[in-house]
Amino acid sequence: MLEHDYATMDRELRDLLGLSIPPIAITFGAQSPAGVHPFGGAQPAPTADGRTGPVTAGCVFWNHATEREFTTVAADHANCSVGSYTHGFKTLQEAAAGGDVQMLLQVEWVTMEAAMGLPTVAQKPEVVTYGPFGTTSVDPDVVFLRLNGKQMMLLNDALPDLRLEGKPQCHIIPIAKEQGEVVVSSGCMLSRVRTGMSNNDVTCAIPASRISDLLSRLKKAREADNKVAAYAAEDARRFA
Repeated sequence: MLEHDYATMDRELRDLLGLSIPPIAITFGAQSPAGVHPFGGAQPAPTADGRTGPVTAGCVFWNHATEREFTTVAADHANCSVGSYTHGFKTLQEAAAGGDVQMLLQVEWVTMEAAMGLPTVAQKPEVVTYGPFGTTSVDPDVVFLRLNGKQMMLLNDALPDLRLEGKPQCHIIPIAKEQGEVVVSSGCMLSRVRTGMSNNDVTCAIPASRISDLLSRLKKAREADNKVAAYAAEDARRFA
């Protein structure tokens, strides 16, 4: 039995923010939910450091999760050492040994000091489940959105303490899960290339426990914004 009516929450969230990309649910667990199938897919030959997987990085699962629900394990995330670290699959030492992380350090995209300060999922999961928020079969830990500038504006109106983070994009997932904060990422080049994200989009991670409160705040913020928009449009007529 699910804890909430996620289908209704999903509809309200989409309507209030005007989302064009469906929200997704992300759940960390010790076992696969009943009836949910593994992501599957072929894997390319491993790199010299042993990295491979069915996708280039765990952030690519965000794309697939708008269409279907599936489970993933550590090996599915293994091509990206950064995401494997932030999601609790690898230690920092293990991730730093990856050729991809070595390249990021070499070009000074990130420093080891910055990497050491990254939030991570506290307990190593056996399974991470992804899928559309409105049809999730398991109570999620995190609800994940893609936002444009106007949608982020409304979210910030509703949550003045909205947290903004930069690279890597995936570390907003553990912030939402472990710290209980609603957080937006400006994105990172690594993830933007791998996911094909629009240049106009940013991402947002919301603790599932805060969705009900957020919906109430968004309703109030949108009502105020609509009144301001009507005023501004009427006032602008004097300049026509």
